[in-house]
Amino acid sequence: MVNQSYPRVEINLQYFKENVEAAVKRCAEYGIKVSGVIKGTTGIPECAKMFQEGGVFGIASSRLEQIEDAKNYGVDLPMLLLRVPMHSEVDEVVRLCDMSLNSEVSTLELLDRAAAKQGKIHKVIIMADLGDLREGYWDKDEMVQVACHVENELSNLHLAGVGTNLGCYGSIEATADKLDELVEIAERIEAEIGRELEIISGGGTTSFPRVLLGDMPKRINHLRMGEGIILARDLDVFFGLDMSFMHQDTYTLKAEVIEVKDKPSHPVGKISIDAFGHTPEYVDRGIRKRALLGIGKVDYGSIDEIFPKDKGVEVIGASSDHTILDIEDAEREFKPGDIVSFGINYASLVYVTNCRNVQIVFV
Repeated sequence: MVNQSYPRVEINLQYFKENVEAAVKRCAEYGIKVSGVIKGTTGIPECAKMFQEGGVFGIASSRLEQIEDAKNYGVDLPMLLLRVPMHSEVDEVVRLCDMSLNSEVSTLELLDRAAAKQGKIHKVIIMADLGDLREGYWDKDEMVQVACHVENELSNLHLAGVGTNLGCYGSIEATADKLDELVEIAERIEAEIGRELEIISGGGTTSFPRVLLGDMPKRINHLRMGEGIILARDLDVFFGLDMSFMHQDTYTLKAEVIEVKDKPSHPVGKISIDAFGHTPEYVDRGIRKRALLGIGKVDYGSIDEIFPKDKGVEVIGASSDHTILDIEDAEREFKPGDIVSFGINYASLVYVTNCRNVQIVFV
């Protein structure tokens, strides 16, 4: 295997920990506990450890292997499976996770049997679909019935609470009114089972604005947060929130220049399709100085998700393994062997931390 220095992602673990502390502190002011979501950073154990040191209530991921890696690394916190379990993995879910999100009674019954075999009590959060149309019960009467079934008939499961997800598929905003709907469902269930639920999980990073703006419904007491902690960019860019109290440069993507040439800005010849079956539009700006990098879409996804830190540098295109920069107006000269740094957001983070070609370096 070739020992490459670049491309790489540099992770500032101190910044990571400080972001965790800042988010946990803001949530604690409203009585909200945070489960740190490690899937966005592909479950890197060192990052999971920073979640623990920063004071989160627990660790969450949709990938069981990431949870196992965190446990093996010495992260000793309650583990939550974020994705509704597959039937084929219930034994592993019970073995590795203290708690899981659920929306199918057949899966809950299999979890109960798996927990019985392992001599455990597995905690479950029943999910409500409030309009984002991903996982969860749309029929709330059915949801209440299933919750009662868990409470009264599945002796190796503990009904820990209810939860919802907003924004990940249907782009539905996590408004205070939407989260009030979740509280109402929780209170219906509490009336039926005769006790208070421990957890009313109001979603993830997309619900964090309710904390920052001070209008989170009082009974919401749990969030599952990843991007809002590790990058703190999307709430700034897409929601216009002031995130200056957190570091937005915890992760830096670095790539090496492999070619610098003056070339036309418009392809020459009959235009067909690119390597991904698309036909992009090209603007003719004449001859421009361009730099080619040894990194491509396979590594980070889309050119729209990486942001050059050098002023005057523009990402104009990419293929699988190459990225093309316009450096005509750059404030510094570039030559082969030089390094270009990029800020990244959540979409590119999940690619670069999951790519064997991209080294992970802690700074």
